[in-house]
Amino acid sequence: MLVSLFICPLCQSLLQPASDTWRCDGSLNPKQTVHAFDVARQGYVNLLPVQQKKSKAPGDSQASIEARKRFLNAGHYEPLQVLIGQQMQQLLAQDKPVAEKDNQPVNWLDIGCGEGYYTQAMAQMGSDILDILIAADISKPALVELAKVSKAAGRLWYQQHKKMSTKTTVIYPLVTSAAHLPLRDRSVTGISSIFSPILPKAFADVLTDEGYLIIAKPDGGHLASMRDALFDDVREHDSDKFLQELAPYFKLLDTHRVSTEMSLSANELADLMTMTPYAYRAKSEKRQVLLEAVEKEAFRTEAKFVVYVLQKASDL
Repeated sequence: MLVSLFICPLCQSLLQPASDTWRCDGSLNPKQTVHAFDVARQGYVNLLPVQQKKSKAPGDSQASIEARKRFLNAGHYEPLQVLIGQQMQQLLAQDKPVAEKDNQPVNWLDIGCGEGYYTQAMAQMGSDILDILIAADISKPALVELAKVSKAAGRLWYQQHKKMSTKTTVIYPLVTSAAHLPLRDRSVTGISSIFSPILPKAFADVLTDEGYLIIAKPDGGHLASMRDALFDDVREHDSDKFLQELAPYFKLLDTHRVSTEMSLSANELADLMTMTPYAYRAKSEKRQVLLEAVEKEAFRTEAKFVVYVLQKASDL
């Protein structure tokens, strides 16, 4: 089954995973050339051709990744992590019996997965109903982190022959572009996009008929006190502006909101700023004044999120 899940980013021929090197069969290449992609020692596979890169090192920087790891691992966004996992579980529980009847694996794509804070929770919460979790991001440093954690947990795809006694969701960490997904059409049951780009047609193409899409975005009032301190003119988040673009491809099933109040130290606030666009949008003087104030008293702010649950239109 796996041979029909992935496709070559260069020629779109079927791509066969292996523990050392992935190779396509060259069937769609006019020259019948076989392309090879080595598995990195950490466990990820780079399926991002040079021609699809918009910069030398696309995606999040190492500093942003490290800041996000510290901040998220402290549990500040745990309510959102739990909500996303619960929604994925509920959706897949409905489809699992059908997949088993058809002898098909249940596959999920976490697009823009970053270092994997939400990905790892999905793998853990969905172990009984989710077979394959594809973790995709354009940032190679982020995928290095995700792959290392997945490998330590025994969740990488090539580790599973050693763990036949327990059901485990296997993770495929891929460096790739969301606009050029190396996946066969109609090959994944669901997609999650958490603070990541929304590409309606690309998502609809790889989703199975009536497949699911979970989108998480900042809600109105998200980190309001921090933004007030950093900017003279604060623009409110327009969380649902992209729903119109999704309308030809998806129908909205449900909307959930979750918020959490946070009391942050200067280090935690610095990490929060570093992992958000505020790191480069705010003036350095404003950031410094805010951090100096927090040295004396913890900074309070509220994180607000909105989660949309959508389903692929049945007439596509």
